[in-house]
Amino acid sequence: MLDALPRRRVLRLRPGQTGTLVAASVLAVAILACLLAPALWPLDQSAVALDQTRLPPSWAHPAGTDDLGRDVSLRALYGLRVSLLVGAVAALVATVIGGIVGGIAGTLGGPVDRLLMRVVDTVAALPHLLLGIFIVAMLRPSLGAVIASIGVTHWLSTARIVRSELLSLRNRPFIDAAISGGAGRRRILTRHLLPHVLPRLALATTLMIPHAVWHETALSFLGLGLPPHLASLGNMINDGQGSLLTGAWWASIAPGAVIVVVTLAIAALAVRWREYLDPRVRAELQL
Repeated sequence: MLDALPRRRVLRLRPGQTGTLVAASVLAVAILACLLAPALWPLDQSAVALDQTRLPPSWAHPAGTDDLGRDVSLRALYGLRVSLLVGAVAALVATVIGGIVGGIAGTLGGPVDRLLMRVVDTVAALPHLLLGIFIVAMLRPSLGAVIASIGVTHWLSTARIVRSELLSLRNRPFIDAAISGGAGRRRILTRHLLPHVLPRLALATTLMIPHAVWHETALSFLGLGLPPHLASLGNMINDGQGSLLTGAWWASIAPGAVIVVVTLAIAALAVRWREYLDPRVRAELQL
């Protein structure tokens, strides 16, 4: 009798959704702060205050000041803007390069596929950081050079993902039915293959953003990123390493904590998205 009564749906978090909400909240706050920072807290990149150098964290300066008296928390916020911009644009560039290479290899197959995969294996054998340093050194350190170095060195995984997806889709019954119906190669690619590949491409782009942010930070830390006077998380960590010897630990800890928290939030959301793309997980969520 009781089993026949309709059950009321109870709003509760499923396992794993709490971490997803926390990661989404952290990322939303970070993006909102980056967008509002220029209007609410304008920063003069070249301004210094030699009478306020190496001040510890306080209400006036939540993360203290650096060797030149600049507010660390405000500079970390502006540095996060640069890191997210570089990470998103570089990840998009890498996705486009990898999608084109993987799409050609998976669509044509045969000798073209083998040749392109040998190129991918050759580039993958090179250390990404050293290759990025070489590219930046050839183009001179700048924002465009950093984006180019990340895009050129991070497209390999995307190419492999797109190629494997296309190779598996080519043998599906609906592709054979489309070919039997007289569909051309362009129609099959745009109407049947791309809709299945685009979600994987978007996921690969999201997963690549944390790698791109860390790559930009490493290049800036080595002095090959943005000019030293501009706010960048890598530049701030590089400038703050000298302050550690004098006890001013906050100059490096604050930008390091920002980059760790934000990249972990992006990675957590990407992992959750990857789980949702699994048909078995999606079926469980719809129960």
